[in-house]
Order: sequence, then structure tokens, then C-alpha cells
Amino acid sequence: MSNIVQRNYLEIKSIDGLLEVSKPNLNLNILLIDKPDHQLNKFFYKEIGKKHHWIDRLSWSEKQWVDYLNNQCVKTYILKENDNLIGYFEQIFYEAEKESEIAYFGVLEEYIGQRYGGYLLSEAIKISFEKGSKRVWVHTCSLDHKHALQNYKARGMKVFKSENLNIG
Repeated sequence: MSNIVQRNYLEIKSIDGLLEVSKPNLNLNILLIDKPDHQLNKFFYKEIGKKHHWIDRLSWSEKQWVDYLNNQCVKTYILKENDNLIGYFEQIFYEAEKESEIAYFGVLEEYIGQRYGGYLLSEAIKISFEKGSKRVWVHTCSLDHKHALQNYKARGMKVFKSENLNIG
């Protein structure tokens, strides 16, 4: 038996196209993790990805995690409410192309449906443009949260490529 998964690639090419979600409450902060912490990334990857078939990094060694996060192009941002972790995104900035990829993105399950995802995505896009990106892109698939694709589109991102994958 095979399963077909649809993967969509989306982009936004100007901050002017961003349809922002305002901060859901005043106690939220988005923080850049200055010193890479592979345990934090691993936590978010496993917790957010467990229901969405995020499996490509499950076999990574500690060294692979550390090497990936020590790449100067990779940045991790977390969303916190007071001391509570809510979500994160990994941004990869491609200097030569002047573009950013939102490589991984999500909020923990208990915070879904409270506008945190829309706010975090708005901020991820803004941060990318503030760093000099001329284009911000992401990919999502039909295994991700049922509202993921709609969240990207609602922020002003446009699908530029779609493909079907057989994950049988």
C-alpha cells in the first residue's frame, strides 16, 4: 500500500505582502537562541513533529545536530509566554541569494488554536526581511497540521510549486 503526500512550496517576496497577525497577548516574546542548543531544537522537532510525520532527523546523532546548528546560516527562534515554551522556527539565510528558508516551524499542541502560529509566522517573515532577504520561502505537506497551508497563505505567501510524493 502506498500513500501519496502533497508537498507545497510557498514564498513571499516583499514585506509589503505580509498579512500580519498581532501579538495574541502582551506576555509573548520571540527570542533568538544566540548559543545553539541542539537539545532545545530536538525537543521542538520531536514534540511538534510527532503527529506530522517529521522523521528525517530522528536518526541524527548528537554530532549531526550540533554541526547543523553551528552553521552560521541557521538560526533558531523560540516563542515564549512568560517562562513557557510555545513554539519555534528554524531559519536558514542564504546570503548569496538574499533569501531565507523557514526550515522548521510550529507551536506545541496545547497552544494550537490560540493565534500563536499566525503570530509566530508573521514574526518569522518579518525577521527574515529585516535580515535582508528579498524572498522568504517554506514548504509544507499534507502530513503537517491541517491548518498549516492555510496559515502560510493567510500571511500572504503564495504557492510556487506543488508535488505529490509516494511515501509507500
